[in-house]
Amino acid sequence: MTSDTSRRSFLLSALAVTGTMLAPLPARALTEARARGLVDQVVADINAAIDSSGSQAAMIGEFERLFGRYADVGIIARSTLGADARSLSNAQMRAYTEAFRGYVARKYGKRFNEFRGGRIEVNTVREVKSWHEVRSTAYLPGQSPFEVRFLVSDRSGQDKFFDLFIEGISLRLSEREEIGAMLDRRNGNIDALIQDLRSAG
Repeated sequence: MTSDTSRRSFLLSALAVTGTMLAPLPARALTEARARGLVDQVVADINAAIDSSGSQAAMIGEFERLFGRYADVGIIARSTLGADARSLSNAQMRAYTEAFRGYVARKYGKRFNEFRGGRIEVNTVREVKSWHEVRSTAYLPGQSPFEVRFLVSDRSGQDKFFDLFIEGISLRLSEREEIGAMLDRRNGNIDALIQDLRSAG
């Protein structure tokens, strides 16, 4: 595993459970201070969960809660399906979103101990079109510092991040590739994908 790949893997594990380019709605009252505050709180809650002495199952459950709280899960989940999302019924989309949330929590939550001792420092915030970009630097044990960018909007009625970039790699697009490959292996059967996601990760 290369150093760059290792860095991305570590941070994806640490952030995914707490992040389409579907154009966000106007940011309305979202400010730079609020965008920064959201990311600061995400980082603080991740660190608190990692430092807890709970079992792995309890930790994964906590990370699923954080993902639902801070990430715009509906938008991220729909985005991972791409054009296939248009063919889903409302019931299927609800089931898929729920299964996707649990899948992400299990997939990345198992690796959170690798982030112990690391930190993320928020550097700058800027408005980009109708959302805000929060640039930060991640420091992980044994790794060179690297950039992480959160994309934050309030399109869902709450301040949420709808994507994050680790050294230029989009978490949302990475998961879209993974989900697309899983769906292809099931010959496009969304119900089979939903069922498998409930136990995958």
